[in-house]
Amino acid sequence: MKNKFILVLLVLSSSFCIAQEKITWQDLADVKFTDKYFPEFEEYFMYPNFGDEIKTFDGKKVQLKGYFLNISPEDGLYILSKAPMAMCFFCGMGGPETVVELQLKNNPKLKTDDIVSVTGTLKLNSEDVNHLIYILSDCTIEKVK
Repeated sequence: MKNKFILVLLVLSSSFCIAQEKITWQDLADVKFTDKYFPEFEEYFMYPNFGDEIKTFDGKKVQLKGYFLNISPEDGLYILSKAPMAMCFFCGMGGPETVVELQLKNNPKLKTDDIVSVTGTLKLNSEDVNHLIYILSDCTIEKVK
């Protein structure tokens, strides 16, 4: 009986180690921006200074809900947004912290503005201006009903 209890305890504790953490758009708002010059582009860009709270999620498997934006399927460019396409960051209604780049294995059968739940590994990006400041890699997507 004691061995079965230890086995159950080990199985339960290991599942907590690999489970994703649910994050919110409020968590992603834990960032401030300053202008930083990037010599290779001869331009200033908004440079993210991530807060301590969001840094705890860097490199971890997380889950986030939002609006799916099918930006350029032929190039594999998909984004998760806090708001629908007509109100998102690109239209002036929010900041860079309101969108997340999705790096998917497959082209999803989703339409722009479908509400989805995405699970993936979060990367905080402060140096590569060719990508968004938040990136979810190895994503799985589930349409919210």
